[in-house]
Amino acid sequence: MRSRLRIFVLVGVAATAVDIGLMLTLQSIGLVQANLIALFAAAVFGYFLNRNVTFRGDPDARWVSNPGMFATTSLFAGSVDLSLLLAFTTADVAPFEAKVLAVSSAGLVRWITYRWILLTEIRRELSVRINRPLAEGSVRLTVVIPAYNEQERIGQTIDTLAAHLGQLTMSNESSELAASQDYELIVVDDCSTDDTAAIAESRAVTVVRQPNNLGKGAAVRAGVAASTGRAVIFTDADLAYPPALIDEVLVEIEQGWDMVVGSRRHKQTSTVREQRNVRKLGGWFVNRFTHLVLLGHFRDTQCGLKGFRGDVGRTVFARCLIDGFAFDVELFAIAEQDQLSLKEIPVVVQNRAGSSVSLIGDTAALIRDLIRIRRWVGAGRYRPTSAQQQLLDARG
Repeated sequence: MRSRLRIFVLVGVAATAVDIGLMLTLQSIGLVQANLIALFAAAVFGYFLNRNVTFRGDPDARWVSNPGMFATTSLFAGSVDLSLLLAFTTADVAPFEAKVLAVSSAGLVRWITYRWILLTEIRRELSVRINRPLAEGSVRLTVVIPAYNEQERIGQTIDTLAAHLGQLTMSNESSELAASQDYELIVVDDCSTDDTAAIAESRAVTVVRQPNNLGKGAAVRAGVAASTGRAVIFTDADLAYPPALIDEVLVEIEQGWDMVVGSRRHKQTSTVREQRNVRKLGGWFVNRFTHLVLLGHFRDTQCGLKGFRGDVGRTVFARCLIDGFAFDVELFAIAEQDQLSLKEIPVVVQNRAGSSVSLIGDTAALIRDLIRIRRWVGAGRYRPTSAQQQLLDARG
């Protein structure tokens, strides 16, 4: 990653030198003509070096694998460069200084434009739903509940979910689905120091005991690995989101979406009980930081309700590396890389008292993990194996 970044910077410096050098060399034919030739030469120079050297073989470098996208950005930035160059020289700024100022400003415009185009491209890719048969699985739905020191409510949570899922019906299902109302509940005890695991085991659910307290990400990962559902959904042990929302997520998955996520910042979301202001501020801060990692600028990566097509979810979680709360961001990063279909839905938020989240400590750990995710994305740590890629390619 560092080597690639160094090469990218060197190519940028070289392209800028070509731009400025050609403009100064050819200015005798006319400032506008010289600058247009210089801009074109620098753009072609930078494009081919980045495509064939810096990002060679990198499918995520969409701007170098899409000439149209690159050309659009270059034309916009070039028009800014030319306009500023003419404005500066009209104000009696020397050609060299004027060109340096114009190149610097155009570089900022190029970066902003590239990010905007890339955001649009990412969103377009993720919004393509694929109609295909349901995933293989021994049950229709798996619900994973990560739990740590939840003895006061885990029993009620299991009973509430079991009662709801046992009556789950879908009016728009195929006859095959209507005849199969089966599900499984998996509680993952993250090495609790209380009776969480024992209480869960007294119910008719699968309990996965973690040998050490690793974090929510590791707990959900273990639950998904143990799942057998054609759809897999995870939700919080405090039932911050009503069980009825599981129905909505399941419907969307069965209609062809790879990944369905709740969003507390969706315009149709409603909140029964507001968070404290300090937690709202922490959530806002974390979401700003995710923009350094994700290209899609998702409004809410940390919502505790997410669902997956079973085979896709197990493939995604098998590549996750983060044990803590940043694992949610990891899921979005892999979704962007794999070009999964993704839908955000509104939720009803019932913020509960007694959360085990430490605002300062967990937020600091999350930011640290975001930096690690960004580095691992660049290093290709989330690339699928050949078998996983075959599954992804088979989606259609």
